[in-house]
Amino acid sequence: MVVGTGGGAVSDRQRAATRALPRVLTVAGSDSGGGAGIQADLKTFQRFGVYGMSALTLVTVQNTVGVSGIHLLDPATVAGQIAAVAGDIGVDAAKTGALGSIAIIEAVADALARHRIANLVVDPVMISKHGDPLLPDEAVGALIRHLLPLARVVTPNLHEARVLSGRAIDTEADMGEAARAIRDLGAAAVVVKGGRGLGREAVDVVLEGEILTRLPAPVIDTRHTHGSGCTYSAAITALLAGGTPLVEAATRAKAFLSRAIGTAPGLGSGRGPVNHWA
Repeated sequence: MVVGTGGGAVSDRQRAATRALPRVLTVAGSDSGGGAGIQADLKTFQRFGVYGMSALTLVTVQNTVGVSGIHLLDPATVAGQIAAVAGDIGVDAAKTGALGSIAIIEAVADALARHRIANLVVDPVMISKHGDPLLPDEAVGALIRHLLPLARVVTPNLHEARVLSGRAIDTEADMGEAARAIRDLGAAAVVVKGGRGLGREAVDVVLEGEILTRLPAPVIDTRHTHGSGCTYSAAITALLAGGTPLVEAATRAKAFLSRAIGTAPGLGSGRGPVNHWA
């Protein structure tokens, strides 16, 4: 037994329990409204009982109505944040969100590869729920070349899946074909998020190996869905960090997201955030 700095005794069992705590990193932008980005990720990590860390990529001036400003951080600063936590605390799983530029994508990919972070969830954030662009068109190729080959799973929504796959997506069958096309770009697995985009159900598809799994949920009639994509991918990341298989992780994450949307607190006059404590 050792004595902690606060004067209390810390047992070997307590230290072992602390070491077993999954460590999860989000590499994403800041949402000043707290509904998306690193704020949503860290709230979700806390909800799932993992230790959350962050590497900030950009700062948005944002509320529930829209994004009125974006400031990109220096790529070296972004990479330095990743190196700082990975080299000291360690990372069991990581996710990427809004990256903002080719230079930041390259710096993030290099840092993640250098520190051999295996459970990487790439959420290819291209546009906000308000319709504001968060990734320039010219940076999509860099994301495909540098990040997708590192990904344990990629989690595009319908718009992002269309861009990454180069395919039209009008049916569930199209979602599966898009997932295969994205997998063929180098990702180990793909979750295509259908949201409310196709039909009466909110259907996602998970492609792992050659197995395609359908994840349906009822459509919830609400405008308060801001940060839902970040929250979903953060929940998957937290579960992967603890050793949960991908399909189970996506299933549990989707159930959590449905509760989070269904119990959204109704904040703001625009697209409000979901309930991260659902």
